[in-house]
Amino acid sequence: MTNNKHHFYLLFPNIFGFKGGVQVYSAFLLQALQQLYPEANYNVFLKYDKPTQLRSQFLPQTNFHCLGKLPQLLQSILLTFQLISRGIRQQPTLIITTHVNYSIPCYWLQRITGVPYWVVVHGLEAWNLQNPLLQTALCHADQVIAVSNYTRDRLLKEQPLNPAKVSVLPNTFVAKQFQPNLKPHYLLQRYGLIPEQPIILTVARLAQYKGYEQVFHALEEVRRHIPKVHYILAGKGNYPWIKSVVEKLNLQECVTLAGFIPDEELGDHYNLCDVFAMPSQGEGFGIVYLEALACGKPVLAGNQDGAVDPLLQGQLGCLVDPTDVKAIAHNLIQILQGTHPNPLLFQPQSLREQTIARFEFTQFRQTLAQLIQKQLIHQFQGSIQGLDMNSDDSADDTAVGWCNQGKSSTMSQKSTPFEAILNRN
Repeated sequence: MTNNKHHFYLLFPNIFGFKGGVQVYSAFLLQALQQLYPEANYNVFLKYDKPTQLRSQFLPQTNFHCLGKLPQLLQSILLTFQLISRGIRQQPTLIITTHVNYSIPCYWLQRITGVPYWVVVHGLEAWNLQNPLLQTALCHADQVIAVSNYTRDRLLKEQPLNPAKVSVLPNTFVAKQFQPNLKPHYLLQRYGLIPEQPIILTVARLAQYKGYEQVFHALEEVRRHIPKVHYILAGKGNYPWIKSVVEKLNLQECVTLAGFIPDEELGDHYNLCDVFAMPSQGEGFGIVYLEALACGKPVLAGNQDGAVDPLLQGQLGCLVDPTDVKAIAHNLIQILQGTHPNPLLFQPQSLREQTIARFEFTQFRQTLAQLIQKQLIHQFQGSIQGLDMNSDDSADDTAVGWCNQGKSSTMSQKSTPFEAILNRN
């Protein structure tokens, strides 16, 4: 394709219904693409969303294909059929999928038409990948985008990937949605707490690998030093089992199971706490760490997964062995007592500024622009092979101009109509 009318295909699990890390990342990706290429056409394939869940925040030339009303087997079949049949007819500029499980039909379409595709990999879904079809599709991707350096390094060890084709585009957030503030009075009242009370917070989809059970066990030691400490655990999960653990450890008085947190209360919950703790063992990145840091809160995370990236290998927070309950307790005590050796943990504005500088949406969009430009230059150069060009440099210059079409007017945008769908627990 050598005209300026780009056409992007995007394959997402969903972006309008449940919003976990993959969903939020997908929405940010679409937002950034549409700011970079507002004149392009977009076909967005959503396996689990339903037509009734669609919202109008996107560009008018965005065509959604929602399969959420169908039985799961039919969803996969129709997703594959729609992608390949439309792709053969329309020959899109680029296909991007944000889940490795959707890479197989992308690979098939590439073999038929030569259309390039990218695969975004997050964490558990791509680690220890054994399925030979998925391995093949991943290895033939024109670019693999890892959300963290941890995931990139792990993939390169586990799969025969070309390092030059594995890039990092970290998770992001909207800074104005998460700002430091006083402990909200209405939440103190709701949970029966006082402003001076030390509060530990975890917000997550409550799978066991998130590390909250280790925090439960650490509370025994923490309470010896800080008797009034209170732990708030928020998010969706297996609450009958979680309650049984709390009761078994006799923690009913110092643990609140807050359940689902509405979008409009998420920032307030970060500001309610004195430390955000999620010593996970299977996190691909962890957007919640960025949100807590943007609110100026000290963060405790595990040192054996992608959490090392948002904390900049410990510069912005406290990294611990997620299996070591004593280490978790010791560091929580130090943070709550203000004695932790990392002074940045107690400098809310500096935490916020450094987090914004590295991970805010503007940086995400800039990195994506660089990756897209490299891809489009490669495609342009491929399309002019065999033509009589004066030099390789002239081809590069022409390609850069071709790739930059439509971008200059959008790179400086600071606000977005998409933010409503990016909020989530």
